[in-house]
Amino acid sequence: MTETSAKIIADSVSPAGHRFVTFECVYPRIVLAEVNTHRQLSRVSASSRAVPVEKMIRRVLENPYVPVHWGKNQKGMVAEQDVSADDQADAEVAWLAARDVMVAQARDLLNIGIHKQITNRLLEPFMWHPTVISATEWDNWDHLRDHKAAHPDFRDLAHCMRELRLKSEPKQLSYSDWHLPYIDDEDFEAGILGDPLNPAGVLGMLCKVSVGRCARVSTLTHEGKRDLQADVGLHDKMAEHGHTSPYENVARPMTPDELGLFKQKKMRWDPVHKRWVWVGAQYKKLSRPGSRLDFSIPMIECDPDERGSMLTTEGEYTHFLGNVQGWVTLRKMIPFEEDILGARS
Repeated sequence: MTETSAKIIADSVSPAGHRFVTFECVYPRIVLAEVNTHRQLSRVSASSRAVPVEKMIRRVLENPYVPVHWGKNQKGMVAEQDVSADDQADAEVAWLAARDVMVAQARDLLNIGIHKQITNRLLEPFMWHPTVISATEWDNWDHLRDHKAAHPDFRDLAHCMRELRLKSEPKQLSYSDWHLPYIDDEDFEAGILGDPLNPAGVLGMLCKVSVGRCARVSTLTHEGKRDLQADVGLHDKMAEHGHTSPYENVARPMTPDELGLFKQKKMRWDPVHKRWVWVGAQYKKLSRPGSRLDFSIPMIECDPDERGSMLTTEGEYTHFLGNVQGWVTLRKMIPFEEDILGARS
């Protein structure tokens, strides 16, 4: 029986101290929409459109998602207590009966000749959903999702991921190394990466293979012996059609020059003036006769480095390129990655 789970498939730290972690997760399909609200996470998910209907039916019959937490109905978004053991047993029977009805309806649609991109949608509440997730920033995720107010299945996932990160020892990379999910020592023996700082090097076999393997979660085809050339071929096919999400999971550390280029002022919330301000910002007053409101604004009209009082330590800077801090993902090294097909037209 499948259950909500996660495992780290790559954990790296750059020379500048930025940590990049990639997980392979399995969780109920019903919480996918909430997972997708976190924009600092790079994700590659299984696709209901990519799997044959009969294969999906077999999965939900043999190994369906069944809630573990049966919360008692009440006002608000959070069920503060579960129903009785007898009611939980009855709820599970009702849930599986609904599964059986949807399986029957999916088969009817299949017999009519309806494509899997529609038919499989009936089965989604009963699916387990595999996803590859990578990120450098986890504070918001932990705060919102490893919390008693989160959906119980989402909370289980977030708690598991936090515990794994705390226990994991990241691999120290140099500026010439790459964060490569699903690549092991045997793969290094089979392919040559080349110079990752050379534009030709980023197209090396192992980068392509890692991208291809991250992408395979979308078709649930990660089982069995891996084929290097098949993974390279999948990478090339995605590049041709502009499917670049899997490229966000493969990355190299920013060089010292790039860290300077992408150095940004860090902001904080000022509870007194109720506004976001640059770290270390001072204030000036805007007078408004007859008004009792405080119109203080941060002094940000001059360069912070020139003032000297705004930023005092390296820790008050951020180094973001896209949603990742301190790293350059392979996606950002694709020309016109934000609009590949438009650039070709």
